[in-house]
Amino acid sequence: MNETYWTDPGRTVAVPLDEPPRVAGLGVGVHGATRALDVFRLPDLWQLHLYRYGAELTVDGVAHQVRPGHVSLVPPGAVVAFRYRGRSEHLYAHFALPGAARTDGIPVVQDAGAQTPVLSELLLLAIASAPRTPRRADAEVWGALWRVAGLAGPADGGPRPHRAFAAALAHIESHLAEPLAVPGIARAAGVSHNHLLRLFRAETGTTVVAYVRRRRMERARHLLRESTLPIAAIADAVGIGDLQAFNKACRREWGAPPRAVRGGEG
Repeated sequence: MNETYWTDPGRTVAVPLDEPPRVAGLGVGVHGATRALDVFRLPDLWQLHLYRYGAELTVDGVAHQVRPGHVSLVPPGAVVAFRYRGRSEHLYAHFALPGAARTDGIPVVQDAGAQTPVLSELLLLAIASAPRTPRRADAEVWGALWRVAGLAGPADGGPRPHRAFAAALAHIESHLAEPLAVPGIARAAGVSHNHLLRLFRAETGTTVVAYVRRRRMERARHLLRESTLPIAAIADAVGIGDLQAFNKACRREWGAPPRAVRGGEG
């Protein structure tokens, strides 16, 4: 089973994240107090560890140095060996992952950096939830896994998006109901107007204005099709307060007015 997941044995692994995990065990692991070496396998389960100590971890013969704030993700069947430097504590989750393996390689060991507090909170929430609401524990671990996957870059294996581009997207998504001008988006992302234009062209192949327009219309279509909100309220919710302008935008985007889109056209 283990060979299914390796993209570079002992170093990078393909992780199926299209379905939530089924958590079999999680908690706070304490090791190294009485013995300096542990060697073991989990034949059928993945292992996620968030470290609070320094040690040497060997995964299928490949050595890694782990430090506080590092995270490891080990597939089923891998032989792991820990060499501790005294009492060592980590957060852990053992789980099964259904679904097909992703094609991109996620490093077995990574520095979680600024994501460390978030990962710690998610795992602690999972630990607290497991006894009474195990499906919530699954969800918390799933969220942690997506964040671990994001440390290495996006899901398609391409380069990590520029931090300012990600900040711009977050600003746009949280302000679609408000006026959105390129200078304001650039300020929120911490870059110049021209730099933001270049980032959007490189990342999306389009302009900032075109991207905002597309996201507004995608949200509008969702609300028209899936809700009973009045059309005027939907127009307000996507930052197009004028009904005539909203009607024109719908016709331009889908070739049909809002009522027709609500009825299944476009």
